[in-house]
Amino acid sequence: MDLLERITHDPEVMGGRPCIRGLRVTVGTVLGLLASNHSHDEILKAYSYLEKEDIQAALSYAAWRTKEVDPSS
Repeated sequence: MDLLERITHDPEVMGGRPCIRGLRVTVGTVLGLLASNHSHDEILKAYSYLEKEDIQAALSYAAWRTKEVDPSS
């Protein structure tokens, strides 16, 4: 599965903001936790339904949105 396929947009979930696999966890939440120096393990413990690939997907999505990486690579 391509990492960016884990990012969903649904107007009925979190106001259409990019979320992880349709869950009520936004990319912004994951990025904010990482920016606040929370470890991957801490995030996965706090959100037990997330997978380690979800964190990488959030980072990949952010990089893609800032046009730092090619999403097809």
